[in-house]
Amino acid sequence: MQASNPPSICVSAPTLPVAGSDFAFPVRRIFCVARNYPEHAKEMGGDGREAPFFFTKPADAVLAVPANGPGRMAYPSRTANLHHEVEMVLALSSGGRDLSLEQAAACLFGCAIGIDMTRRDLQADLKAKGRPWDVAKGFDQSAPIGPIHPMTTAPTRGSITLAVNSAEKQRGDIADMLWSPLEIVAELSTYFELKAGDLVFTGTPSGVGPVERGDVMSAAIEGLGAIVVRVV
Repeated sequence: MQASNPPSICVSAPTLPVAGSDFAFPVRRIFCVARNYPEHAKEMGGDGREAPFFFTKPADAVLAVPANGPGRMAYPSRTANLHHEVEMVLALSSGGRDLSLEQAAACLFGCAIGIDMTRRDLQADLKAKGRPWDVAKGFDQSAPIGPIHPMTTAPTRGSITLAVNSAEKQRGDIADMLWSPLEIVAELSTYFELKAGDLVFTGTPSGVGPVERGDVMSAAIEGLGAIVVRVV
């Protein structure tokens, strides 16, 4: 019996727009650092400057948010407690293993505003049972991200905020990070070989909280502008 021909499969990589150009940044992997602002670490049960730890989202969790209009994020299934976490996102144009701070700096392509969306109820339940919490972080459209702004140096200070329906919920300063952007990239490279196309979420300030269908999130970072995401 002759084997049938395999189906034709075409898979395209998710991309993000690059501010001021027609270039589309191809997304390879998404890494996130947890508890990187002291007040958020406290509200999540941490205490002080601990060694950075990481989790991941699939590349297709990206929701590209345009600069000139609101993005639309579907409220995910299996949760009744969906939380926002505004973060600065690093986009890498190169990578490597066991990078020094200088080598990490040379990998930077640019920065963007991102929101790490979290099924908080699922996360809390899975944590309590000692189980992995991938489904709480890596669901569809769980990584809304605005246009990438090309820059040779990641900001180390500047306000970072998020409002829900015009009411401010999160406010911090990038200078409050427990681990700087370059320290995060260097440490991450001891666990993974980083490559061009990787994105790194760098942590969120305190004030994370729930959103409902119909809510509008407005996230801003000094020097990177603002993005708007409607939950539908």
